[in-house]
Amino acid sequence: MATLNPANSTGAGRGSPAGPGRRAPAAGVPGTAAVPGAPTGPLTTPPPFRRLVPPLRGRFHLPLGGRSAAPGRGDLRAAVAPLLAARHPACPGGEAELLRGYEVAERLHRGQFRKSGAPYITHPLAVAMILAGMGMDTTTLVAALLHDTVEDTPYTVGEVRADFGDEVAVLVDGVTKLDGERWGGHAEAETLRKIVLAAADDLRVLVIKLADRLHNLRTLHYQPVHKRARYARASHELLVPFAERLGIHVLKREMDDLAFAARSPEAHEATSGAVRAALRDAGRAFGPAMALLRGTLGEHGVRGRIEIRPSHLYAVHESLGGDLAGLRPCEAARLLLIVDGGAQDCYVALGAVHAALHPIAGQVRDHIALPKDNLYQSLHTRVIAPSGDPFEVIIRSRAMHPVAEYGIVAHIRDAGDDAATAHAVAGRRDLEWLSRLLAWQSGAPSAEFLDGLRAGLAPGTVAGFTAAGDTVPLPAGATALDFAYALAPEIGDRSIGALVNGRLAPLSAEVRTGNVVEILGDPGASPSEEWLEFAVTVQARAHIQRWVARRRGEDEADAGRRRLVRALGGRHLVLLAAEARGEALAAARALGYPGVDAMYAALGTGSLAVDGLVARFTRP
Repeated sequence: MATLNPANSTGAGRGSPAGPGRRAPAAGVPGTAAVPGAPTGPLTTPPPFRRLVPPLRGRFHLPLGGRSAAPGRGDLRAAVAPLLAARHPACPGGEAELLRGYEVAERLHRGQFRKSGAPYITHPLAVAMILAGMGMDTTTLVAALLHDTVEDTPYTVGEVRADFGDEVAVLVDGVTKLDGERWGGHAEAETLRKIVLAAADDLRVLVIKLADRLHNLRTLHYQPVHKRARYARASHELLVPFAERLGIHVLKREMDDLAFAARSPEAHEATSGAVRAALRDAGRAFGPAMALLRGTLGEHGVRGRIEIRPSHLYAVHESLGGDLAGLRPCEAARLLLIVDGGAQDCYVALGAVHAALHPIAGQVRDHIALPKDNLYQSLHTRVIAPSGDPFEVIIRSRAMHPVAEYGIVAHIRDAGDDAATAHAVAGRRDLEWLSRLLAWQSGAPSAEFLDGLRAGLAPGTVAGFTAAGDTVPLPAGATALDFAYALAPEIGDRSIGALVNGRLAPLSAEVRTGNVVEILGDPGASPSEEWLEFAVTVQARAHIQRWVARRRGEDEADAGRRRLVRALGGRHLVLLAAEARGEALAAARALGYPGVDAMYAALGTGSLAVDGLVARFTRP
C-alpha cells in the first residue's frame, strides 16, 4: 500500500503534518504515482528525513560495569555502530577517526548527564547521527562528536587541533559558545556573531549548530516549561531562518514543528488533529487530478513521478492563522512532480499541468530561472482540482530534488571526500545572504546585532536585477537605496540616484520584482540622515546610522575644539602647540577619554565644562 511522503516539497519549508516522530495516516491514499513510461524504481535521493535520522532513543548502551566505568574497545564500537551505519554512501570510510572522536568525547564527558538522566555523550552522538543521515563528511561528524568538549570540559581548541587537525578544530571552535560569566547578557548575541563569522570561512559550522539545536528541541520536554517556550522562540527567530537560508529543509521542518509544539502546545495539538483528519480524504481529493495529470504528462512525453506532499504543521498553522475549521486536503498537502530530465522538461511539464487542470492567474512562481537565496529550484503553480478546490503543484527535476531538500548539504555530499568538501564549503561568498550579514554585522552592538539578525534573515520577496542580469533579492518595500547597499556598502555610500528599467528614479523609488536597476554614483557623495526615512534593509540602515553617528561625532569634536581654541586664545595660549607637546592627550587621558577627539566632542555637546579643561592647560 502506498503512503503519503512526509518529506517537504518546497523552499518555503513544508513537510510532514504528523509531527516529529509520527507518520501520517496512509489508508487508501495513493501517495506516489508513476507517470506513464517512467522508471518504476525509487528516487535516487535519500529517504525522507525522519526515516533517515530518527531520534536516538534506545540506541545508546552504558558501558559494562556502571555509569562511571571506562568502556572497552568492543563497547566503543557498539556505541558508534549506529553512527557508522547511518553514514551516506557518498561519505564512506573514516571509521578509525569516528571511533577516536567518540572515545575522546566519551572520556571527557564521563560523569556529565543530560536533564533526562542520560549520559551526556548521547547528545553529541545524536548530533553526529543527524549529520551522518544527511550525508555529511567524516570531518564534520568528528567535530559533531567533539562539539561540546571545549565548552563543557577542560579540553582546549589547541588540544583539538593537536589531536584531530586544523579542520576539526575550526569547526569545534566555531560552534563553541562564549563564556556566559564573561559576556553576561551579551553572550547569546556574541556567540551568534562568532558563528556567522566562522561560517563565512566554513559553512559546516552552521550545519553542526543546526543539528545541535534540532536534538535539543527533540529533548526539550525534559526542561522546565518556562525554558521550553523561551528556547523554542529563539529557535524560531534565529536558528530556523538559518536552516531556511542554507536550504536544509529536512532540518527546518522538524525544528519548526518541535518549536511550535513547545511554544503553543494547544495550537500544535489542534493543528495536528485537523491535518490528520484532512489527509484521510487525500486520496479522494487528489485522485482525479492525478489521473488527469498522468494522461496529459504522457501525451507531452514527460517522464517522472507524482507524489502527494503534506505540509508540516507549523506551515499549516501560519498559512491559516490558526483557523482550522473545515480544513480540506488541498489546504494540508500539495502535489510534487519530479521530472526525468532537465530544466526544459520542467517547463514542458508545467504546460502539461496547465493543459490538464485550470491554472489560477498570477500564481506561477519560477524558482528555476530565479533560484532562491538558499539554492532552491522548482516551478510552483496553483490550479483548480476537478472538485473545484485550488491546490499547489510543484515541479522539479531529479537533479534539483536533493538540493531542494538538503540545500548546501547536497553540495557538500557531492564533493565526495574531505579535501574536496573543505574546498566546496570554505568561503562560499556566492551565498549572498551571508555576505550581506557580514557586511553590516561586525561593528554593530550586541542588542542591535540580534535585532538586525532577525530582520536580516527575513525572507526576501522581491528580486531586482543588475544591468548584467545578476539577481539581487530584497524584502518587500525595499528601495533603490537598499539595492545599492545590497551590491556593496561603498556603492550605497556614494549613490545619488538610479535608473529603473532605463528611467531616472530617486533613491527612494521602490524596487519591484523584475526591475532592472542601475545605481548612479558620485565619488564625492556621502550618506544623508534623511536616507533613514526610506531605507528598509538592515544592511542599509546600519551603514547609514554608523556614518551619521561618525559624522555627528566629527562635527561635535570640531565644535568643541573651536571652543577650546577661543578659550585658550583669551589666555594667550595656542592649542596647536599644546597638542604638539602632548598636553591635550594627557588631559584627555586624565579625564577618562580614549583620545582628544572624544574630549573635544564632549566639549561640543556641553558634557565637559570648558573652564575646567582650560585650567589644565594653564597650570604651571
